[in-house]
Amino acid sequence: MVRFLLDTNVLSEPLRPQPNPTVMQRLIDQSEALSTAAVVYHEMLFGYRRLPESSKRQAIGAYLQEEVEAKLLILPYNAEAANWHAAERARLVGMGRTPSFADGQIAAITVVNDLILVTNNISDYADFQNLQLQNWFI
Repeated sequence: MVRFLLDTNVLSEPLRPQPNPTVMQRLIDQSEALSTAAVVYHEMLFGYRRLPESSKRQAIGAYLQEEVEAKLLILPYNAEAANWHAAERARLVGMGRTPSFADGQIAAITVVNDLILVTNNISDYADFQNLQLQNWFI
């Protein structure tokens, strides 16, 4: 059963020269419960496509295809998520807080799918209502 939605900084951790061992173990332990958002996948693909041809680019491309796309549920930003996001964005802007649009989309996809967002950027998401967060880096 899917329980977690991985943010970009968690999903990209295996690509680091020295990945965080705690994060890596959690990714293994929770492998059947993981998903990500189409917005996160876009962020990773965008970064990959901007790289010049190199062995690093090839490794990232293989990871995205063989590990992310082939093995993870990639959840869409749909009408339900758009509705939640619009309401939250209006509330936050009214309070003088303006989160990034992509973070709002990721939060919305997480909430409407009743998942826990796993991120190392807790502060980026702290103002969203009803969003469950976990940081596997600590």
